[in-house]
Amino acid sequence: MIGTTVGNGTANGVGRRAFIKAAGAATAGAAFTQAPFNVRAGTGDAGVPALLGGGKAHPGGWPKWPRWIPETDESGLLKVMRSGVWSRAGVVSEFERRWAEAMGAKRCLAVVNGTNALITALAQLDVGAGDEVILPPYTFIATPQSILMNGAIPVFCDIDPATYQLDPKKIEAKITPRTRAILPVHILGLPADMTAIMAIAKKHNLIVVEDACQAWMAEINGKKCGTFGNAGCYSFQNSKNMAIGEGGAIVSDDGAFMDRCHSYHNYGNAYGTAVGAVGGGTVMLGTKQRITEYQAAIGLAQLARLGEESARRHENAEYLKGKVKDIPGIVPYEFSPGVTRAAFHLFPFRYKKEAFGGLPFGTFLKALSAEGVPCSSGYGPLNKGQYVKHAFATKNFRRMYAPADLDYAAWLERTRCPENDLLCQEAVWLSQSLLLAEKADMDGIADAIGKIHANAGKLAKEK
Repeated sequence: MIGTTVGNGTANGVGRRAFIKAAGAATAGAAFTQAPFNVRAGTGDAGVPALLGGGKAHPGGWPKWPRWIPETDESGLLKVMRSGVWSRAGVVSEFERRWAEAMGAKRCLAVVNGTNALITALAQLDVGAGDEVILPPYTFIATPQSILMNGAIPVFCDIDPATYQLDPKKIEAKITPRTRAILPVHILGLPADMTAIMAIAKKHNLIVVEDACQAWMAEINGKKCGTFGNAGCYSFQNSKNMAIGEGGAIVSDDGAFMDRCHSYHNYGNAYGTAVGAVGGGTVMLGTKQRITEYQAAIGLAQLARLGEESARRHENAEYLKGKVKDIPGIVPYEFSPGVTRAAFHLFPFRYKKEAFGGLPFGTFLKALSAEGVPCSSGYGPLNKGQYVKHAFATKNFRRMYAPADLDYAAWLERTRCPENDLLCQEAVWLSQSLLLAEKADMDGIADAIGKIHANAGKLAKEK
């Protein structure tokens, strides 16, 4: 559901994770120590775009991701590997304690990935057949799939065009007697307007599960994303700002809920208040979602510097925004009310081709990449995906719902999101790893965009 990705001047039909991986791979060989990141500023010929044979505005050599520092990271991992205790044990528990502490939550449960964190949270909040869950369309496929996997129906609600997040002003129009939950997504690491969303949820007695899978350490009025609703879910997949390879987590202050999640992630075996004493047998529906000790050891190493890296991304993103916001046709993100820090898994802006003399979107991406700045288009219109039609046609959904409830054409009409459709045509992404470079490199990005604008006519004529 992601459009064109461009790296090294070549268009590729690959996804967000592949784009981030490619952006990192393009930096192989660059000096990469713990701090600071040293990347050379560009000195390209401002008169000739690199795509037309001129010099680059930035020479590349961006920080590599994920980041691994043998001197500080390997001792914990080697200790686990040498112990022979690789299944869930004390290191996983320590990671859960530390993650809960970092997020400002009472409890954390580590699971195999962010997708299953969402599935588990919804399941243990009793979201299922006959329920509707409101969510934004500008998100990764895992978000609606987690709803469908629990037998509920996703109801897409349009975005705020400035913040790219679920628009609270549009939520109440989507609420029906079947609405059970709201699933806001802090997409790209930019926080949704949780103050307004929580007020709506309280008014209508709705559950809130936060998809914070791209929002590690992001804050609203100093409170971490993922801690406003009934539960918050995170992802630690390889491209993420908090990278383990694969992994996820659920946080909540509700002890009974977390006990149920713990039981569910371990085959349904008894755990705490969920079903009785530990060792009481398998007494509820469950599956296996346990992470390993060595995954947790990698996570602890990454967590040790997440705060510093997050602050650097936020600072550089805001600096870069200030540099590009006055370039005609470049419209950067805006923050939702109360945001005190964003995670910036991606740095997004909107490209208005009219201000670039009609330069096609794809050509802009190629030109920016040629200037030494890896970039990508964003998500496609997730509310139009065939996966929902497929789910409606499955045996389980046909047994759970009346035919009228599974009218796909009617569902499409109900979930129209015109603001999102436009965003999907205009959004440009820069990987979070670029934001770990120096301020001079942010200048290089801005120079590259300005150079393209100044030469848009030449680019349009030649390309």
